[in-house]
Amino acid sequence: MAKHLTTLEKLLEECNRSGINIEQQPLPHNINAIYYEDEGTEPVITINELLKTQAEQACVLAEEIGHYHTSCGNLLTDPHIDKTIISKQEHIAKKWAVQRLVSLKNIIKAYEAGARNFYEMAQYLDVTEEFLREAFKKHNAMYGKYKKRGKYIIYFDPPGIYKNF
Repeated sequence: MAKHLTTLEKLLEECNRSGINIEQQPLPHNINAIYYEDEGTEPVITINELLKTQAEQACVLAEEIGHYHTSCGNLLTDPHIDKTIISKQEHIAKKWAVQRLVSLKNIIKAYEAGARNFYEMAQYLDVTEEFLREAFKKHNAMYGKYKKRGKYIIYFDPPGIYKNF
């Protein structure tokens, strides 16, 4: 019987396939993870070793993988980069992470598995409740108050799912 991989394990495998090195080190308390790549090095993501749960690690790792896929330039060491550009890059990476971990398809899977509130859905998706709430806000910004998907209506504000028979 095949072992069910956790969200974190899937993300780590994705990093391995993409040639992204992963490190766990102490980082300042306000920094959960850092993505770095330049011409002379392979890409590396450093995750703050103070993150306790796999769900916390998965959420920050997904966002840093989002930087790998969507960011350009060196946001860490270039003193000439405007803060609005940094903010925009962070927004794009977070949106990528949301689509990867809390897609509409995944929300429906969680509902079908019996998740009826944020706690249960976060447990099913292997994400933090905070990340899940942020994901619903991002979906609300992208789609409006709700989105129809197949026989489902997913409400983002207030959150809920309705299955149309």
